[in-house]
Amino acid sequence: MRVLGLDPGLRHTGWGVIDIAGNRLSHVADGVVHAPVDLSLAERLVRLFRQLGDVLERFHPDEAAVEETFVNKNPSSTLKLGVARGVVLLAPAERGLPVSEYSANMVKKSVVGAGHAEKEQVQLMVRRLLPGCLIAQADAADALAVAICHAHHSRTLAAWGGATARSA
Repeated sequence: MRVLGLDPGLRHTGWGVIDIAGNRLSHVADGVVHAPVDLSLAERLVRLFRQLGDVLERFHPDEAAVEETFVNKNPSSTLKLGVARGVVLLAPAERGLPVSEYSANMVKKSVVGAGHAEKEQVQLMVRRLLPGCLIAQADAADALAVAICHAHHSRTLAAWGGATARSA
């Protein structure tokens, strides 16, 4: 199975693709899509959607997993991030892929073993769990961590009879 992990952001959205074969995880690719800040919000969302469409077209994942958004102190920033997250959820769903969502704490706990791990710890463990993976940017590492989290939890949910990870 091939999984696309996504770490939503309005300016930078990280993505990571892994293959799952039994208990083995393999790194396929990772990167970050960018939406220039000098564009209007609507134009930035279109850019984000199209770039994610290119990633989906190129790697043909079977499922997608998205990190849930945390609430910032700034309501305007939270709202804009939520809109970008909607586009990130829409891109794979529009192509018929199942999309699961995971909290940041669940992702960190699945990859590092601690729900409040630092970004550096997450990057280190992603590199250990995906040998040969050279992560260029932190957003891509976060996206790979989301994919790894999904790899672990999707098998458990499937064993429980096909429940979805939406509420995870």
